[in-house]
Amino acid sequence: MKLNHFIYFFLFLLLSSSCSQIEKSEINYFALSDIELLESPFNHSQQLNYDYVMAHDADRLLAPFLIDAGLTPKAERYGNWESDGLDGHIGGHYLTALSLIVASMNDEAAEARLNYMIDELERCQQANEKGYVGGVPGGFVMWEDIAQGKIRAGGFSLNEKWVPLYNIHKLFAGLRDAWLYANNEKAKDILIKLTDYFYTIIENLSDEQMEDMLRSEYGGLNETFADVYAITNDARHLEMAEKFSQKFILNPLLAREDKLNGMHANTQIPKVIGFERVAEVANNEEWQKASEFFWDIVVSERSVTIGGNSVSEHFHPSSDFTAMLESKEGPETCNTYNMMRLSKMLFAQTGEMKYVDFYERSMYNHILSSQHPEHGGLVYFTSMRPQHYRVYSQPEVAFWCCVGSGIENHSKYGEFIYAYDNSGLFVNLFVSSKLNWNDKNITVTQESEIPYNNSSSLTLNMDESQKFELRIRNPKWVEARETVVKINDKVTKKYSIKDEFIVINQKWNDGDVVEVEFSIKTYAEQLPDNSPYYSIMYGPLVLAAETGRDDLDGLLADGSRMGHVAHGKLYSRETAPIIVINDDNWIDNISKANSDKLEFTLSSLIYPESKSDITLIPFASLHDARYIVYWQVMKQEDLEANLQKLQQEEEKKIEIERKTIDKIATGQQQPETEHNFRSGMSEAGVHQDRHWRHAHDWFAYDLVDKKKEARAVVITYFGGDRNRSFDILLDGSLLQTVELDGSLGGDFIDVEYEIPANLKSKLGTSFEIKFEAKENSMAGGIYGIRLMR
Repeated sequence: MKLNHFIYFFLFLLLSSSCSQIEKSEINYFALSDIELLESPFNHSQQLNYDYVMAHDADRLLAPFLIDAGLTPKAERYGNWESDGLDGHIGGHYLTALSLIVASMNDEAAEARLNYMIDELERCQQANEKGYVGGVPGGFVMWEDIAQGKIRAGGFSLNEKWVPLYNIHKLFAGLRDAWLYANNEKAKDILIKLTDYFYTIIENLSDEQMEDMLRSEYGGLNETFADVYAITNDARHLEMAEKFSQKFILNPLLAREDKLNGMHANTQIPKVIGFERVAEVANNEEWQKASEFFWDIVVSERSVTIGGNSVSEHFHPSSDFTAMLESKEGPETCNTYNMMRLSKMLFAQTGEMKYVDFYERSMYNHILSSQHPEHGGLVYFTSMRPQHYRVYSQPEVAFWCCVGSGIENHSKYGEFIYAYDNSGLFVNLFVSSKLNWNDKNITVTQESEIPYNNSSSLTLNMDESQKFELRIRNPKWVEARETVVKINDKVTKKYSIKDEFIVINQKWNDGDVVEVEFSIKTYAEQLPDNSPYYSIMYGPLVLAAETGRDDLDGLLADGSRMGHVAHGKLYSRETAPIIVINDDNWIDNISKANSDKLEFTLSSLIYPESKSDITLIPFASLHDARYIVYWQVMKQEDLEANLQKLQQEEEKKIEIERKTIDKIATGQQQPETEHNFRSGMSEAGVHQDRHWRHAHDWFAYDLVDKKKEARAVVITYFGGDRNRSFDILLDGSLLQTVELDGSLGGDFIDVEYEIPANLKSKLGTSFEIKFEAKENSMAGGIYGIRLMR
């Protein structure tokens, strides 16, 4: 570890131990530069990611920063989200990705590119006498307005900009990581100056103004300001971290109340990482407990077996996973990236094994599967809908948030394999790797094919013999009492099991080899809402089946605004294979089909029988295809009735999708942004787990009808809304005057408005739909919009 990295960790430990409110665990992590990945799927993924990252032009990523600094860019900025108002967000992620590559691969080309980008950002900062640098279009003027208390915040906008706080957070995090991982002093200086500038923006804002501003997605700014505090020990920076911790989210967590239904998932997860980081540097036990509670209700109640959560980016009700099974927009990779970061932090603080279990499962199944194993493309949504598929990004084309977190994911696989405390070494993950334990002058080489094989060995090399505890994880996914431990080829019983670790406490000599052999279980896990859908597991691996390669529209995403969604044909869930059982031991009938590969056969269980002998493989190995991760499981006597019900439900939904030309999920970030949302005095929220938008003035979107097929507009209302009078206009012409008086009932209802022929003839291939409130009334709430052919 480099000297400055040592200084940082010493400062962090000093700050963390300065108060006794939290009983600190002594678990620490090694520097990423101390761990080298050896041959494995993760090493392959790391190399692919290197190629993907280095395929980009640094000057094009820097262009938004130079433009906003009043400097001439050296190249044209990239398209997609990088020129749609979120300009510069990938630049921040890119700094982190390069820094991780420098640490994990010791790569000179990546370090040279990182240094170049930092030099250019310094030039941008020097062009602003107040120390600001950023890629947000018109950002400096906007921040200065905010300093004057001019705040106009929405869920995904701030002063008419697209999530500028979220955007600038990526730069803060990238500068931090360039210092922590790559030891770039200049990055640290830029970071501190930028933080000090932001202090001037918020120092005169009241708590009420801060809370109003933080309604707009702000990423993990509270975390990065806490990190800056750990570097500077400047109390102003801790004050900033606390001010940027939104109380609307924090207070229910402090009270152990679950208020997550309908919330935008990856808006909240980084905030909680920030709560936890503030808890660490300020020794705040209550905030740590709040972070633990959040982790529990997301992982235990809202996550699927691959580790992911959310549908169309939002938390669904913990009691109902129907949307997860129906939607093509399943778990978002960014969410899992951040939940793993939170897990790593909480394990260090608590030592609880549930955080290791989740981290491992997410890494093997969601993160590894989110990268194409040949071209390195990255995945946004991983659909859990049976027989759907995923699409992949292309370098220099797609710049989604999950591309930003994606180029970080695959260069930090080493970060959690090992940990240490005053007593010894933790082996958390079975990944072939080499650890340089510099404090003890020990090298640990792990050779492992688990779970693709059943054994892992650790070779210890050292200059002189040393006594310490070696703790090797004894996972929940192994058969009880069937683990074999060998030291130098001899079976030993001289170990204990503590907190799910095999603990060997002895004096170690140079060349000692420890081997563990596991009997790995095949088992099933039901959806958390107890619906009859199960995922089949082998050890930490989710097993899945390919169901076809037809209709994979947009498999390689283009640069369109919503190219990250798999828009291809929906196959009816009623046509998917079903597991039919006669007893509770059905999992015993799943057999390993290939001794050389991880392939399993589902036989004599499948309906219809024509789809029998289905092959299961690790989900991370399944690409460019439709698939099943969750299987409907039922008894023979229930089969006919369940199939009939499912068929009726699916036929209705698929017919609606077939007739839909365009649709807007109102109140949700991506659909509204895609449809050019604009408004006056508008608000959005959630009612009965459904998103709405209304306005005291007006709000509008653009609808797309490329073939001019539009016949009608369908609007979804809540039947109980009353005292609301408004006009619906298409390109300024009245479509309908609506009076909501509560007479539609107490449920949600779709109302269809036929487009008159004379109005239809005036509409182009893109036109505005506007909801305009009558005087002293309100437009909405609108729970959804569909343009129908």
